[in-house]
Amino acid sequence: AALLALLAGSAAAFAPAQQGGAARTTTTTSLSAEKELLEIKETVPCFGATPLWTPDQPVFIGENYWNKLTSEYGSEATGTFLRAAELKHGRSAMIATVGYAFHKFGWTLDNISPHEYLSVTEGIKFADLAAMTPLDAMRSVPAEGWTQMFCAIALVELYELTHKDGKWAMDEGGVAPGLRPGGLTGDLGWNPLSIAITERRRLSELQNGRAAMFAICAWVAADAVQGSVPLNLPW
Repeated sequence: AALLALLAGSAAAFAPAQQGGAARTTTTTSLSAEKELLEIKETVPCFGATPLWTPDQPVFIGENYWNKLTSEYGSEATGTFLRAAELKHGRSAMIATVGYAFHKFGWTLDNISPHEYLSVTEGIKFADLAAMTPLDAMRSVPAEGWTQMFCAIALVELYELTHKDGKWAMDEGGVAPGLRPGGLTGDLGWNPLSIAITERRRLSELQNGRAAMFAICAWVAADAVQGSVPLNLPW
């Protein structure tokens, strides 16, 4: 009985110490998490940011969202992907804007191409498309034409996914460069004229792409929605 009492007393004596240790561990974990949240992380630079002047210091449009996406929700690789996405959309918009302008000016394929028909099987002539608005002309392209455009775009995307610096590149695990963090940069490595890629040229491409995105959106809206462009402002 004395032995049992001694064991019980020993257990009771050690119990508070265990609870205190658990409490200290929980407190330490909470302090570490709080410290991590309060820690000021280094911001990821945003190349090509549109400046927005303020009295205190210069910032850029969307800076808070950029910092959240690249620090809180993602990483520097997230910023690389976002910039590559903007670059690709800008390039597509520039091509679309040029095509739209050619159609508006009458520089259509019925005056350029030696072929009369876009699709012989569907009986669609280039002259028929030239007489339409650009949007109606796009709607008249047969499914085979859309398939060809899709396949051409897919080839470019697959090339970027699997190549780096213009060469086929796969790591030992069989992962394509474009599927690794920060792998998609918008750089296809295709430079037949060996043009020097400077920061000024990169910035010019981004800014022209942004302007083209606004332009093609306005043109499409003007053709699709009557009276949408220009806006009827009260003054």
